[in-house]
Amino acid sequence: MATADAVWQGGLVATMAATGAPYGMIEDGAVAVRGGRIAWVGSRAELPASFVHAETMTHDLGGSVLTPGLIDCHTHLVFAGDRSAEFEARLGGISYEAAARAGHGILSTVAATRAAGEAELLATASSRLARLIAEGVTTVEIKSGYGLTMTHELKMLRVARALGTATGVRVRTSLLAAHAVPPEYAGRADAYVDHIMHVILPAAAQAGLCDAVDAFAETIAFSNAQVDRVFRAARALGLPVKLHADQLADGGGAALAAAHGALSADHLEYTSQAGVRAMAAAGTVAVLLPGAYATVGASQPPPVAEFRTHGVPMAVATDANPGSSPLLSLLTAINLAACLFRLTPEEALAGVTRHAAAALGLTADLGTLEVGKEADMVVWPVRHPRELAYWMGGVSPEAVIIGGKKIGMAARFISTMT
Repeated sequence: MATADAVWQGGLVATMAATGAPYGMIEDGAVAVRGGRIAWVGSRAELPASFVHAETMTHDLGGSVLTPGLIDCHTHLVFAGDRSAEFEARLGGISYEAAARAGHGILSTVAATRAAGEAELLATASSRLARLIAEGVTTVEIKSGYGLTMTHELKMLRVARALGTATGVRVRTSLLAAHAVPPEYAGRADAYVDHIMHVILPAAAQAGLCDAVDAFAETIAFSNAQVDRVFRAARALGLPVKLHADQLADGGGAALAAAHGALSADHLEYTSQAGVRAMAAAGTVAVLLPGAYATVGASQPPPVAEFRTHGVPMAVATDANPGSSPLLSLLTAINLAACLFRLTPEEALAGVTRHAAAALGLTADLGTLEVGKEADMVVWPVRHPRELAYWMGGVSPEAVIIGGKKIGMAARFISTMT
């Protein structure tokens, strides 16, 4: 007989499944959970009586909105130091590229992160992650890329894994050793790429520390040819790839990512129509990062209309990092995606649920409230899911549920992590 461990009912269930209904909504809905997974979803009036027994925990939503757990599919949460001086300089007129060439940029964070121990990195990253959880984030991707040696890249990835163990949040890790050319390889980018391919990448893979491999393809970082070599090595090890692409200029990064069957291409402000078409054909998700767009003072938004026309899924993420996107609020990211990129509130919410799951290769388990998927859910004190994109701050979950287990009020979680 089908039974449930818990049932959430009596609210608007925004499944975010592609059912044809806006937000995949079910009025006065119910979700039954068994063994940490969703066992049944539908109207409360149609909930089979067999699912509820004496030991079933029944939660009354009281008219609140239930959504899938939010997914932040692009972050750099593990780092030391800050770059507020660079931020101030950019506000004074210096460009992001010029700041990087003047000694600010990624390499300043590399120096601070190399000097920090794992305990320090874990403590500071825990505080940042707590703020994401406080807004309903139940899955987060965390990149390396501020170590740029085998020792320090693996250190960052170990800290990222430890964050998942400590919090219960689902953490996916990406090796981003191809983030910048380290000082010891100045003028020898190809030699550093060799080091990534033959030393850092195999070590990370052997240790089981990375779920994907990322790279930064720009004139201030790595060429397409260099990224191609890194990606070939990653694919040979059975690792999926993703790419920071076309943020500062149209370098053909979107097409490069698509050529490797990348899970996602991220940023994409200058992606051409040919790049959009290549992503559509490859099934590569476009990850939009409005926090970086706003922080660096960009003026050309990603080609959202082209993504819609060609059916490219659009995810939204914080890109939380100390330089170009010091953003620790995924709800703010979806508001910015709506206001700056003109996503609809439904597109923005799909961007941090269904499409974010696709950007991490997790659609089988996460991103929508459907039978068989992990019971990661959030209860919101709003009357309609569009409010999550509408409010500029001020919305906090009533409850965050991971694997069917209520972790309690997010504010309480922050107090335990900071």
